[in-house]
Amino acid sequence: MKRLSYETLREQGYDGFLLQDAPERFLQFGEGNFLRAFADYFVDVMNEKCGFASKVVIVQPTGRNMRPHDSLNKQEGLYTLLSRGKAGGRKVEEARVISSVSRCLNPVSEYDSYMACALNPALRFIISNTTEAGIRYDPACLFTDRPASSFPGKLTQFLYARYREFGQERGKGLVLLPCELIEDNGKALKESILQYVVQWELEEGFVKWLEEENLFCSTLVDRIVTGYPKGELSALQERFGYEDDLMDTGEVFAFWAIEAPESLKEELPFEKAGLPVFITDDCAPYKQRKVRILNGAHTSMVLGAYLAGQDIVRGCMENEAIRGFMNRAIYEEIIPTMTLPDRELKEFADAVADRFDNPFIDHELLAISLNSTSKWRERVLPSLKDYVEKCGRLPRCLTASLAFYLAFYRAVRPVADGFSGMGCGREYPVCDDRHVLEFFYSHRDDKAVVLTRAALANTGFWGEDLTRIEGLMEAVVADLDRIEAEGAYGLIKECAK
Repeated sequence: MKRLSYETLREQGYDGFLLQDAPERFLQFGEGNFLRAFADYFVDVMNEKCGFASKVVIVQPTGRNMRPHDSLNKQEGLYTLLSRGKAGGRKVEEARVISSVSRCLNPVSEYDSYMACALNPALRFIISNTTEAGIRYDPACLFTDRPASSFPGKLTQFLYARYREFGQERGKGLVLLPCELIEDNGKALKESILQYVVQWELEEGFVKWLEEENLFCSTLVDRIVTGYPKGELSALQERFGYEDDLMDTGEVFAFWAIEAPESLKEELPFEKAGLPVFITDDCAPYKQRKVRILNGAHTSMVLGAYLAGQDIVRGCMENEAIRGFMNRAIYEEIIPTMTLPDRELKEFADAVADRFDNPFIDHELLAISLNSTSKWRERVLPSLKDYVEKCGRLPRCLTASLAFYLAFYRAVRPVADGFSGMGCGREYPVCDDRHVLEFFYSHRDDKAVVLTRAALANTGFWGEDLTRIEGLMEAVVADLDRIEAEGAYGLIKECAK
């Protein structure tokens, strides 16, 4: 079987969209599954739908396995993306050969080729996904390094080379679109670069050029990418008729919010291509929507569902009571606390139900349970407090989710490789910060009222004393007693009514 290439596709009579040659208008830091199923896919669709005619040159972070670098170049930048899941309640599976990538560079072994990209007059956009730890200032980096070890250091060297080449021309600055999952990622990236400007004593003209000619956009990304389909590879390659070392899989849903001026819409025709990318002056409402609805639904549901005998998210969606619990939490308790238009919020919530019911993803509840203390604080508590303020009463399902949290952690005990809990007749791992686990172990023999008072009053958990929320402690104690008497499923059914 031949390797995926343009020639292989021609021999097969492939009739899908392909773009073999176009200017390299994007530089991308990161060759991983996510960006290839997200940003590179979007560029590919714009190329097809809008005649965007742009290629992406990928820069592989240092110290990484060379396999993606070698495979991308051997396959001429081509790879297959399978988008699979549910949309509008229907099963969807779409295969697409992505041809938006031109090549992949290693900035250590190919430093000169990497830096030569800064001199490309067609270059306009920089995308990155270097993990949450990638955007950080490391003072050990030197301007003379080939290249600097940190991502912001590499980028500073790159931008300075472009400034030296084009600093006197208008319109040759770049639009930076970081996709790292940190707050205000565009602002954080710019701040790190300015730290290197000071450390390396770069001239004031460079700072002025950075400010006036470049656009650092904060962004919010959302797509579950399941990556290389190792277990299905033989069947898929037989189906497509070629070898593909970089096949990628992801859910159908995708969303990208970019905080930028309206004028960027003219340069990036996402809307014209029908893509779920929104250029806005404020990403905050979209982040709130994702955190409170998608993440909040997960966090409020999974611990109770696990104690009720479920193991994966899709199984929860197939259970009428658990799905009813989730729907009530989202539509009646979370959405009323938010600022975006109801129509947008409900459309997003409908998509969340399809995402949770994805037949191609076995999303384990225990994987979602990791670090539930901080997750409940960030994802659920704001909705609970806003609901109380707006409605003057406690939200039934979100309050119950706090009882499920306490029940899940209540019987925690140390074991050889960490901590475990006991519930629904089975032992399970509990993973959280050490101080959280030690707290629950020290309260393992407490009655429900004592445990609840101590946990809710722990400002180290929540940043405030939750016993001050009127009626919350009493409601959680009652729910804990009910879980102990009837099991978690009994409380779920009662909340879902």
